[in-house]
Amino acid sequence: MRWQLPKPTWKRSLAVIVISLLIIVTSFVAWAGTPSGTLMAEAEQALLSSHDVRVSRDRWLAFMPSELTADVGFIFYPGGRVQAEAYAPLAHELARAGYYAAIVYAPLNLAIFNPNLAQEVIDANPHITRWVVGGHSLGGTTAALFADLNREQVAGVVIIASFPANDALAKRDDLRVLSIYGTEDGLANPDDVRASAKDLPKGARFVAIEGGNHAQFGWYGAQNGDKPATISRVDQFRQTVEAILALLDDLAQ
Repeated sequence: MRWQLPKPTWKRSLAVIVISLLIIVTSFVAWAGTPSGTLMAEAEQALLSSHDVRVSRDRWLAFMPSELTADVGFIFYPGGRVQAEAYAPLAHELARAGYYAAIVYAPLNLAIFNPNLAQEVIDANPHITRWVVGGHSLGGTTAALFADLNREQVAGVVIIASFPANDALAKRDDLRVLSIYGTEDGLANPDDVRASAKDLPKGARFVAIEGGNHAQFGWYGAQNGDKPATISRVDQFRQTVEAILALLDDLAQ
């Protein structure tokens, strides 16, 4: 007698589909929930309060200067699969200059899953009247999306190693935009970043960091697919801070 496989039924087919979807979802959650790189010592240090900056960790990372010198605040979206804490040195340095700075926690380490995260920070700080939102990589795309959806609340956007998802901001003559990128970036192609000028306001400023790469915009080590940087992380960090502070100072006048 010849043995035959049982004929598929709709119940069996449905079970196979459900199991397959569960495997895909579980694998994705595990992948997204595992941050890229390891938090560096400089980031750990920047998470500590100092004599001129008070750091608090609740629904977001907050960096409050001892002397708030401007009514302009900065909210940062982390890069994809990068811990929010990896950008603590940037926020700490902006706070040292007198600006309130916050870093939001992205669900599953992917900010695009909740572009409206900045709204909680804005609502909790009514004393700040003008806001700049920014982000690295996927976080930069998310910041641009938030700026489009909340036009009356956002005065500026900082896009780092990234570009907007569409041209929604192109006709915004009321928005200050800064795009920062590294010339050795292996993940956000510099040509693509420069080409995004057509999707941004005409006055958008582009800052190229010669020798900078993708991962050195944060403090989480190397990143797969990136190119080697030809400048130090400290030098890339310094140039990034200077460019952002120039925008914040301009808005604060």
